[in-house]
Amino acid sequence: MTGFLGIETSLTGRRWVGPDAETARMAAALEQRAGLEPALAHVLARRGVTPEAAASFLAPALRDLMPDPRSLRDMDAAAARLIAAVEKGQRIAIFADYDVDGGASAALLIDWLRSLGRQATLYIPDRIDEGYGPNEPAMAELAKAHDLIICVDCGTLSHGPIAAAKGADVVVLDHHLAGATLPDCVAVVNPNRQDEDGSLAHLCAAGVVFLLLVEANRRLREAGQKTPDLIALLDLVALATVADVAPLTGLNRAFVRQGLKVMARRARPGLVALGDVARLDRPPTSYHLGFVLGPRVNAGGRIGAADLGARCLSTLDPAEAASLAKRLDDLNTDRREIEGRVREAALDQAGARGLEGALVWAADDGWHPGVVGIVAARLKEATNRPAVVIGFEGDQGKGSGRSVTGVDLGAAIQRLAAEGLIEKGGGHKMAAGLSLTRAQLDPAMARLEALLAKQGAGARGPGDLRIDGVMMPNACTVALIERLEEAGPFGAAAPAPRFALPGLRIRHSRPVGEGHLKLTLGDGTGTIDAICFDAAGKGLDAALQGHGGRALHVAGRVEVNHWNGRQSVQLRLEDAAWAE
Repeated sequence: MTGFLGIETSLTGRRWVGPDAETARMAAALEQRAGLEPALAHVLARRGVTPEAAASFLAPALRDLMPDPRSLRDMDAAAARLIAAVEKGQRIAIFADYDVDGGASAALLIDWLRSLGRQATLYIPDRIDEGYGPNEPAMAELAKAHDLIICVDCGTLSHGPIAAAKGADVVVLDHHLAGATLPDCVAVVNPNRQDEDGSLAHLCAAGVVFLLLVEANRRLREAGQKTPDLIALLDLVALATVADVAPLTGLNRAFVRQGLKVMARRARPGLVALGDVARLDRPPTSYHLGFVLGPRVNAGGRIGAADLGARCLSTLDPAEAASLAKRLDDLNTDRREIEGRVREAALDQAGARGLEGALVWAADDGWHPGVVGIVAARLKEATNRPAVVIGFEGDQGKGSGRSVTGVDLGAAIQRLAAEGLIEKGGGHKMAAGLSLTRAQLDPAMARLEALLAKQGAGARGPGDLRIDGVMMPNACTVALIERLEEAGPFGAAAPAPRFALPGLRIRHSRPVGEGHLKLTLGDGTGTIDAICFDAAGKGLDAALQGHGGRALHVAGRVEVNHWNGRQSVQLRLEDAAWAE
């Protein structure tokens, strides 16, 4: 099969891959039988949506997709223990992970308890001093002053620390891959337990917490009590789902769609303040959750005070929210600078090692553990391969990995721990963490690459750019883009549609920002504005500025650009190829 529009090697070295014959047939059926616009029909066809399911897909109802929370093991015990603590006025502690999912999960519980007149102690471990998840000293100390400890986004593998919480009951609400045995506690609610059927394995921890609150509300209503408004909490679930790179399919997609509507009301002081410091002047989209708000919430846990994000998300005080958001924004700026230095060194090291295998990895002394995950994500994006980045302090290394669709990195990391090749590790399909010694590094990475190769990692090179169809400049309207957004939200397992615009000539181009290009492209039918981010890094700047009037095929994502209260169409240009 030849490349789409005949493009076997674009200006960035990629092969363009268009819809296959079956997808094209389904798109035609969606046009004819569901009355969809051609562009939208191609997007739904790529998702496997049939004409009969098109209407419900474009307008998903959360109530139709919500499972019975009791389908998860230990849910009954967890809900009963939570309600008992509320009714008896017992002391509750929340032990949360330091990322967005952990912070949002903690904020969900804090909000819900506050609505019932109860408070909770928030505890988030320091990434450097304590590491990920519950530790024995912290759990033992919390147990002295609390009757119930709820571990969110962590705890599934924490047998020892949970056993150290003597005198307190422990409930775990998590989504990370479980081992063969579970900690001895009241409940471990986790869709990725080995005895679960996997139907809810795509949920992040905040999704699991939300299901617990649904079940707790049901029990309270049966007892004739007033219950908190759970719909108002979906902004937190949406943020966590996108930021944790959970697949935006099924229930997750409905969570995020509804959560974005809640967020647009600007009712949560912390999210309002974060949007304001980020100069967000429009209702947020899934892009803003993943790349604008999420990184700021994460910044505290990465390089600052671990609890800043959760406190910002849960506060009711606008002044406190503004102060916390400003601190998080400053930390995020610092984080970008640290990340930039580590990213450059990691890319150089990985490139020298070779980028053609099933795994891309890099490790060195002094790399901040708060940024290795982000750098791993950058390596993954650049190579279309699972990536692991590790920072060493003396003999001890802490690392983080990111995977590609279809390759379960968490299971492979957990296998390394079971085989004794690393000290500890775990995670989920798309992301994982690990700790190891310097002597373990090379054997562990060799074994990990072998495990990932068996799953097919590296089989598809970075040269494949998937295209949903062709679009002409005069067809790119705000109305069409808004219609395409109905197929969203877009993110993990649900990529935003990418179109090819053939045979365009560059009417104008100018550098903007740091390495970006602003362009105007056109053909005989019309023109379209475009932005090419990191044009220099992609190797596109020379061609786009020194084109000599030659026609180009370009590929990217069409979007609505908001500027000074005006809306206009813009192409986010990702690749280009000479048309002649």
